Amino acid sequence: MPRWCLLLLVTSTIGAALPGVGSATAWVRCQQSAQVYAERNYWWLGEVTLQVHCDAPERIVAVALLWGAKQDDRAARLAIGRDQQVVRHGGYDGYEWVIMPIGPTTAPLLCTLSAPTEGKPAFIAEVRFLSDSSADGDLAAPRHLASVTTAAAVVPPRPDAFPAMRPRWDRVPVYPEGQPGGAESAFRAAERHSRLASEGLYRCRRYVDGWLAQADPVSGLIPRNLGDSRDLWNGRDSAADNYPFMVLTCALTDRALLDGRMRAILATERALTRRLDRLGDQWRFSTQSFWYPQPDPERMVFDNAEYVKDGLIPLTEWLGPSPWSDRMVELVEDIWKNAAVATRFGTIPTQTLEVNGDLMQSCARLYWFTGQGKFLDWGIRLGDYYLLGDHHPSRDLAQLRFADHDCEVINGLSELYLACAYARPAKREQWRAPLHELYRCMLAVGRNPDGLLWTSIDPRAGTHAASLCDTWGYNYDGLLTAGLVDGVPEYRAAVRHVLSNLGPRYHGRPWADTSQDGIADSVEGALNLYNRERLPNVPAYLDHQTREMWNAQQPDGTIERWHGDGNFARTTIMVTLWRTQGLHLEPWRDDVRVGAVLDGDTLRVSLSADAPWSGRLLFDRPRHSENLHLPVDYPRINQFPEWFTAQRDARYQLDWWDGSGGTRTGSELVDGLPVTLTAGGERRLSVWRRQTPNG
Repeated sequence: MPRWCLLLLVTSTIGAALPGVGSATAWVRCQQSAQVYAERNYWWLGEVTLQVHCDAPERIVAVALLWGAKQDDRAARLAIGRDQQVVRHGGYDGYEWVIMPIGPTTAPLLCTLSAPTEGKPAFIAEVRFLSDSSADGDLAAPRHLASVTTAAAVVPPRPDAFPAMRPRWDRVPVYPEGQPGGAESAFRAAERHSRLASEGLYRCRRYVDGWLAQADPVSGLIPRNLGDSRDLWNGRDSAADNYPFMVLTCALTDRALLDGRMRAILATERALTRRLDRLGDQWRFSTQSFWYPQPDPERMVFDNAEYVKDGLIPLTEWLGPSPWSDRMVELVEDIWKNAAVATRFGTIPTQTLEVNGDLMQSCARLYWFTGQGKFLDWGIRLGDYYLLGDHHPSRDLAQLRFADHDCEVINGLSELYLACAYARPAKREQWRAPLHELYRCMLAVGRNPDGLLWTSIDPRAGTHAASLCDTWGYNYDGLLTAGLVDGVPEYRAAVRHVLSNLGPRYHGRPWADTSQDGIADSVEGALNLYNRERLPNVPAYLDHQTREMWNAQQPDGTIERWHGDGNFARTTIMVTLWRTQGLHLEPWRDDVRVGAVLDGDTLRVSLSADAPWSGRLLFDRPRHSENLHLPVDYPRINQFPEWFTAQRDARYQLDWWDGSGGTRTGSELVDGLPVTLTAGGERRLSVWRRQTPNG
């Protein structure tokens, strides 16, 4: 039995008194670390195990841990001598002292902190040892330094969520002996991609099942999370981050579910949660009524702008015109209809940086999607507000954040800038200098030596935070877009530099956000940039990090059981479309596989199934122009990059390895090739574009 029996919390000041526990005598603090949260360096037990040595002369009666949390619960294994116990604490944002009384012990004392077998590993900023002096519970500055040694964490692996599927996903075909070369190497890579893509879609499909099982039985809406917000549907989380990627998963794997429950959820939120014109508000399941008694336009602008940018725009990128794009248009129209913040550039909906970034991105894309100039006019008001007024992000703000949420403005300004380059060239000229001032500040102050971005900077002091942001790639999207418009070589060089440094040093979760969502955002950023700059080291990074993200999934299909689970699916689908080069099969079945690689100008495709299957192999198309009507495929947040796209009026040569094939138009490839697969065999297909007499 452990000698301690009581866990005490001190939630006020560090010097708070704690009756029955002595004063602090020795301490050790995390002084330098890649991990920083709430302005404190910390050790994350998911990466390191701590051994803290105390040689203070007093008798030790308790251990105090400065325990971090991010509105979540954390756990650690604490061992003192042969006594061990799991400590659990959290549910707040920042740090609190956790006090573990122990039987009086004399130095030397060894305290070991390591990752738990279940739950999120804790992050610890400081450890203090409390003596049995007469001053009760005094946590003020201790008199003696303790020492700490760290070792790589040995985290017990989570059992595979779907062990019955592993033989199917891990089975490698028996190939003839000898080193493969040429087309054979490409086909083997395509076959490996087919198993990874199959696993990805299966995981997404199980994620949908997991969340639908938690839906409100009355309304059918899904909750914000499966903990303290199980009773809530809201626009900024449920609608923006989770539900849309259930829709997208069904578009790729289950058309009946797409046309059934997914459309029903849209119809329900559109009718049930409507409160201000067509804007939705937050909904409480237990009372089937609004969460807040009174409408708040500021809150609803936030909720619905997030729903549009993070959820409905990505759906429209893939689906094109649909009921979800109709919802997107009406929400943006009503956000601007209710704009109430007066500026010298015109009325805007809010002064919140994140929301204005959402709206700049949304207005730029809706201008192209609808062809209606009002959307660009609205977006220009925001562009003027930040670039021509006194809210310039790097000149006027005390802090410029590159982390999630605030990075939206970095991209929103670049998207508007590109739209104006085509449609309002005089406005582009007005914006040119202040826009590049922002991006050059980002490059000068915001990067570590490898090109990764800090969570925030003080642009006027030229200083930065000590932690890295997982959204580094999203910021580089904006930089690269501006560079494409104006032909700035240093911007492309910066992108190539950061991509070239992705490797084992940045495996795992080296970000301020240590959830699987942090991994997802970094993978998306890397993949979107890799689509433009094909550096050879990037695929290995994507493979490793995707597997790290997948390892967080639970057997019921949920991942971390909050709205960020949707980002797991979004990222997995993005990675899957890279591994198939945009191809997918209809009807989907979990034993049917397709993978592809681009071998020079030729697409090599591997198809297989464990049981006979007949259906269609559908090729991707230039969605940026067909669905969104963009003039160019510029890098942007939440897009699904295009890989091998069939031009509808072009002709393509198809060669199956059984000798069949012939030519097909791009339209035929987009509509889908009839394909039949036998049980256990592999079919291989080569596709390339035929040259016309004019080249």
